[in-house]
Amino acid sequence: MAKKQARYTDEHAAAGLDTKFPEIETWANQFPAYEILIDDPEFTSVCPKTGLPDFGVLQIRYMPKKRCLELKSLKEYLFTYRNLGIFQENICNQVLEDVVKATDPVWAEVKGDFRPRGGISTIVTARWPRPKK
Repeated sequence: MAKKQARYTDEHAAAGLDTKFPEIETWANQFPAYEILIDDPEFTSVCPKTGLPDFGVLQIRYMPKKRCLELKSLKEYLFTYRNLGIFQENICNQVLEDVVKATDPVWAEVKGDFRPRGGISTIVTARWPRPKK
């Protein structure tokens, strides 16, 4: 009996993660202990296997320490995903990693609410600090 070939490979799973994303600029925070919510209601990316577009709402929520995200550079950063083949789960985790790298926040959360594909929608939430292993 022939071995069934996997539909998705490890290459699909890692697709897009080696991309050189543009730097997200920041500016000096002036106040303590408040929350920022950034909403991208027209977020798009591409399925790494089919090449078909994925659509969703991406929300970045964080409490800044010393640095805040500069929105124009964040928009340019998010545009990188438009033609990038990458899983939705990886999008949320990669954006979280890059937001944390740029701002070193008190805490951060990235939530992707992706439109249905084949009748199934996906909501992915990544949080920082990450739980201890």
